[in-house]
Amino acid sequence: MFLAGESLNRNHRMKFVYFAFVNMKVKILVIRFSSIGDIVLTTPVIRCLKKQLEGDVEVHYLTKNNYKTLLENNPYVAKIHSIEKSTNEVIEALQEEKFDYVVDLHKNLRSSRVKRKLEGLSFSFDKLNWQKWLLVNLKINRMPKIHIVDRYLQSVKALGIENDDEGLDYFLPEGLDGKQLLPEGFSNSYIALVLGATHSTKRLPESKFRELVTDIEQPIVLIGGKEDAGLGASLEEIDSKKIFNAAGKMTLNESAALLKQASVVITHDTGMMHIAAAFQKKIISIWGNTVPDFGMYPYLNNEYRNSFKIIENNDLSCRPCSKIGFDKCPKGHFKCMNDLNVSQIAELSSV
Repeated sequence: MFLAGESLNRNHRMKFVYFAFVNMKVKILVIRFSSIGDIVLTTPVIRCLKKQLEGDVEVHYLTKNNYKTLLENNPYVAKIHSIEKSTNEVIEALQEEKFDYVVDLHKNLRSSRVKRKLEGLSFSFDKLNWQKWLLVNLKINRMPKIHIVDRYLQSVKALGIENDDEGLDYFLPEGLDGKQLLPEGFSNSYIALVLGATHSTKRLPESKFRELVTDIEQPIVLIGGKEDAGLGASLEEIDSKKIFNAAGKMTLNESAALLKQASVVITHDTGMMHIAAAFQKKIISIWGNTVPDFGMYPYLNNEYRNSFKIIENNDLSCRPCSKIGFDKCPKGHFKCMNDLNVSQIAELSSV
């Protein structure tokens, strides 16, 4: 296995030359099982492998069934392999593909097992677990100033892959247009407000949401899953002429289409933030118990690289309290969200 920054030894270089100039066909498996944002963040690796390697490059992707939608319309992915519970479901089929390279962008026990079962040369990246532990537990920041996308790309540097600075990819089904999903008479110029996040400590409380939608003067489209439908309905009641609740009513791709159509996207540190970044949107990114220093802030292409604003409470000694999140604040006060100035968010969204 190769980690980020490693170079191919002589035998591996000879094998690569053989693929590129004799066989002219290279088969690659990229592994990332979950979740929405993490998979979207791997798309520059997919694109760069497909476009930069010589010969007939075929990129396959291994993920969970729930996340196939994210890749089904990606023209750089030749085939998606998916699992429900266990990699045993696909090991035999993967072995039949005879991959030349395996790029592990999940790096856990499950992905390691897949690599052991396949013959191709494997590449991975440094998850920086001890640096994350230091930041969460001792508040000592040894995290490198580098986005996780660039760390993903470093894992395939030995193959001659370079960052093309084109940002993230998200491809909608042909013909899907966010304008068609809006109610009649609703303005096409709106702010998309993403309600959800996987963990409660990464989400604004309802009281803050109510303040925010009241302060925002522009039309608002609420984005979220079925679990956010109740909150969306409650917020829509504040001003049904200004607010359209799409939470729980749209598929993932339809929600993405609404993000693409929005003039501004207000979102937590969550998967929809990365989909919005793939569309090069102006993003206002709200952070609770996690921090951008983990390297997963909005990643846009060169032209729009600074088209986002981070909203966070930097006056807390308890933050970050986790690299992921909790069901409730461990301290009980939830100041990382409760002390945020939502008027500032509303003001930024109107600029």
